Amino acid sequence: MGIGGTLEYLSDLMASSGHKHKKRKQMQTVELKVRMDCDGCELKVKNALSSLSGVKSVEINRKQQKVTVTGFVEPHKVLKKAKSTGKRTEIWPYVPYNVVAQPYVAGTYDKKAPPGYVRKVDQPAAVSTVARYEDPYTSMFSDDNPNACSIM
Repeated sequence: MGIGGTLEYLSDLMASSGHKHKKRKQMQTVELKVRMDCDGCELKVKNALSSLSGVKSVEINRKQQKVTVTGFVEPHKVLKKAKSTGKRTEIWPYVPYNVVAQPYVAGTYDKKAPPGYVRKVDQPAAVSTVARYEDPYTSMFSDDNPNACSIM
């Protein structure tokens, strides 16, 4: 444990002795879809989100209408701050195309999605489990079927 580790241990011990230890926020990346048309809109959103405490970086992709905020922040606070700019804002609703099992199902395919992305849906409503049709003749002659010999 070197000197640095010992000092950190002692400072943690001293800090937690008198009062309750507050839980630290974890580093998170929050992705938002924000309607932006011009450089002014982009600057307004970037300045608003940068003013939040705990924000380390704000990246904006105006072509995809995507804002990525990285830092020790809570997603609902970032969303609330972005909405305070007057822009239409929502949590990033898209996932990469290759992650979804059936990307062209009615609930997931979205014409407004950026190239390579489809709408994130937990369980597509239009997709149901497909009943598999088993041919009765294939199971008739299998080794697992105890009555297979009676037919032969």
